[in-house]
Amino acid sequence: MTVTHRYDLEILHLLVSPAHAYFGRAREGAADVPTTDADRVELVAGKGIVGDRFFGKAAHMDAAVTLIAAEALDAMATELGVAPFDPLLTRRNVVLRGAHLAPLLGKEFVLESRGDLLRLRAGRPAHPCAWMDQMLAPGAHKALRGRGGVRCQPLSDGILHRGPAVLISPVPLDPGSAGAPALLRPTRLP
Repeated sequence: MTVTHRYDLEILHLLVSPAHAYFGRAREGAADVPTTDADRVELVAGKGIVGDRFFGKAAHMDAAVTLIAAEALDAMATELGVAPFDPLLTRRNVVLRGAHLAPLLGKEFVLESRGDLLRLRAGRPAHPCAWMDQMLAPGAHKALRGRGGVRCQPLSDGILHRGPAVLISPVPLDPGSAGAPALLRPTRLP
């Protein structure tokens, strides 16, 4: 019998953007690209979020969906002594409140929202880029290390909805540690 742990959480934001805003733009500055904070997103197994910049890209098949804990951004803003951050500026696809993500690396887990079940595998850390110092606040790049979230591979097709959700984990999590930095190591995916 497989033991699972259930955690109530909130999906605060679902970011979908068809183009990169930061990648390869060191000289030009951040691109002004269309970004949607959707009420719901469709995920396709092995490909990612329909309409997103990482959807179906070979280099990102194992890490097409990024998750971050809102608590990490809250803790960073407090540490840096600045106003709360706009979580969409981190360019993570799914912003969650109440989710301790670090222990999920290398594990399969489920997000359940409005009765829809979506299986994911957390494969590698979502490391911050240097753009965070410009887009969030000076020092944000360093402060986000170890709490930039996780990059996941969708293992099933499904819909994620903004609002109340449940994270079903194979390992115990500590939602109170969602904002704390953690040493995250990438995991080899099959």
